[in-house]
Amino acid sequence: MMQRPQKRSLTLKGHRTSVSLEDAFWDAFRDIASEKGRAINDLAAEIDAIRGSDCGLASAIRLFVLEQYRPQT
Repeated sequence: MMQRPQKRSLTLKGHRTSVSLEDAFWDAFRDIASEKGRAINDLAAEIDAIRGSDCGLASAIRLFVLEQYRPQT
């Protein structure tokens, strides 16, 4: 059931960019944005602003999604 990441378009602070994400991560990211009452582009821009320069945007989004679904201990 593994699938290749697909390119997804985002607009970050007025600039178009794309990230390659698997459907499961993209769907979860959209669900999280909806639950938070945020536009997906705004949430992606926030993640982009806080990620380190050694972490790509797609990886940062995946880590964000993982963090949201991990039980808080």
